[in-house]
Amino acid sequence: MTPAERGYYWLTTKPYLPADFDDEIFESLWKVWPAPLREQARSATPADRRKMAFARYGLIERPGSSGSGPALGYTSDGQGGWCMNCLACHSGKVAGQPTLGVPNSHYALETLVSEVRQLKLQMGKPLSHMDKGGLGMPLGTSRGTTNAVIFGVALGAMRDADLNVRQDFKVPKFIHNDADAPPFWNVRRKSLLYADGFAAKSHRLLLQFVMLPRNTGETLRGWEEEYRDILAWIESLEAPRYPFEIQRELAATGRTVFEKQCSRCHGTYGEQASYPNQIVPLEEVQTDPLRLQSLTVERREQMRDSWFGDYGKKPYVVDPQGYVAQPLNGIWASAPYFHNGSVPTLWHVLHPDERPVVWRRTEEGYDLEKVGLEVKVSDQVPAEAKSAAEQREYFNTRRPGKSAAGHTFPNSLTEDEKRAVLEYLKTL
Repeated sequence: MTPAERGYYWLTTKPYLPADFDDEIFESLWKVWPAPLREQARSATPADRRKMAFARYGLIERPGSSGSGPALGYTSDGQGGWCMNCLACHSGKVAGQPTLGVPNSHYALETLVSEVRQLKLQMGKPLSHMDKGGLGMPLGTSRGTTNAVIFGVALGAMRDADLNVRQDFKVPKFIHNDADAPPFWNVRRKSLLYADGFAAKSHRLLLQFVMLPRNTGETLRGWEEEYRDILAWIESLEAPRYPFEIQRELAATGRTVFEKQCSRCHGTYGEQASYPNQIVPLEEVQTDPLRLQSLTVERREQMRDSWFGDYGKKPYVVDPQGYVAQPLNGIWASAPYFHNGSVPTLWHVLHPDERPVVWRRTEEGYDLEKVGLEVKVSDQVPAEAKSAAEQREYFNTRRPGKSAAGHTFPNSLTEDEKRAVLEYLKTL
């Protein structure tokens, strides 16, 4: 096997984390659903009930699945357990089509974990690390986003520079914020990782999210070559091509506008592609600041000076002051947009004053006109959404960390230029 093939094999077959739940729990989750959905599930076939569960929690079947066993974002522990892997957040559906490496904009992690925990307590089953962790911090306040940055902060606080578990660790102050997972296929273009671009790209960084105390420093370091392969697989991914009609003449006009107005930050595309890995100051981009504030200079220095940063040998930006303008390959497929997933379509990116305050995506819909998620918009979360799970179905930009403000650069374009740029973005 090639390194990339090995990487996909490791990622989808080897459990690096303990199981979050087992087949019995997953197949019984319908019993804790709201009454109307529960009654529908009660009379459904097991296959249809599984489809209902996958839709409720934002899961997708593995390629070639027979309709049993773990979803794509989970690995079997060989005993019926479902162990989370990277693909829970980094693979999903685009216009109804399963796609490897795309942000999982359907994923309802908080709802899944809270209902698993509720059922386990009813059945007298032991709670997992995820069940317990979800009691201490939010896992994600809207469908498709997670508190992933703080997961890494919490796990990292328990480790020394060699990743050994510390007994004297102090719990840091957490600034919770929801992140929209970036598409894997653009990792190959980057030299700096994460929304703020503070960390030099390295396979070692992928190990942040498996630092449960049961995995010793020696164990984590021993997985290095496997994670080198996993990064090779990630970097082998190609952005999916836009499958619908493109007005080529209009797109060519859009390319001219884009290269004049947007390429300074987002790079160029085609045969002479370039990407600057540019951090844009927060005072200039003016998008939601909470993600930038959630990592302290001290935390970034700790990562730089640890095994993750090769003990200070890797270039880190410990006080980045802004966010990286991301590469836009496959941008049509990676909705919603901005680091917090607050903008549902590219049309809304290009029309800052028209961005919805509250929106809810449809299950399979894709907006061909606005290019992105098909959404229903409103000014408030509806009053009938009473439970926490129902409220998480709505993206509310009034909540901390979820603002859709900023990136007002398109205001300098005419409407015709915006229309042309929108068409060009389909080609990337």
